Amino acid sequence: MTKMMMQLKIVSATPVVAGCRMIKDAHELALMRLANHATLTVYEAVHKALQPGMTQNTVSDLIAQAYHRVGFPGDASVQVGEYTALPHGSIQPQTIREGTIIMVDDGCTVEGYQSDITRTFVLGKPTAKMSTVFGIVHEAQAAALAAAKPGVPLEAIDAAARKVIVDAGYGPGFKYFSHRLGHGIGMDGHEWPYLVKNNMFGWERALTLQRNMTFSDEPGIYIRGEFGVRLEDDMHITENGAELFTPQSESLEKPF
Repeated sequence: MTKMMMQLKIVSATPVVAGCRMIKDAHELALMRLANHATLTVYEAVHKALQPGMTQNTVSDLIAQAYHRVGFPGDASVQVGEYTALPHGSIQPQTIREGTIIMVDDGCTVEGYQSDITRTFVLGKPTAKMSTVFGIVHEAQAAALAAAKPGVPLEAIDAAARKVIVDAGYGPGFKYFSHRLGHGIGMDGHEWPYLVKNNMFGWERALTLQRNMTFSDEPGIYIRGEFGVRLEDDMHITENGAELFTPQSESLEKPF
């Protein structure tokens, strides 16, 4: 038995498991569409209730209560002001003020399938710089959506969004857009494969998009000490292109 154990070769099963899960059927897509609709409904309702003086924890609690009302488990990370420039946020106490930027991120679960949406907005009037950065991120998200078609390498989708951001002066590379464009999503909020360069991990060659894959499409610009903007919607690869489950955010003043 010991000799047999010594001859065993342990390999990662991720390519097998991820390969089974990365293509969704019609029922799975319907559940994800519902999850995305629920999340956007919750965000919009809470947005209407926001007032200056609220803390990020107050807003998170409102979102949890709203998910309870719609009947699906969910929660959200809420960041305010300079903390929006940290892609993973902070637990430091934060208070909403008139004109400060706010970022809400996360989703809910519907029968085991996930949503993941980020909205960035301002109560009141944003600065010109905030609006300019929002416009760049909005354009980058749209560029990724336009580039996403069956047969296209996954890294090319990241590159399409990153080019918009770098060409606008927020580069090079990952300097201001400091994370991958997107992650697979389905039974887990983050699952294989990823929209980023060198996404191999067990596959012999770089993956290409296939019909009925699903991803987040979430470009961002993060200016440390000032603010950050991220827009995230979940994306479904169709027969000839791609579609978002939810409408793109219009502006910092009109996120829904």
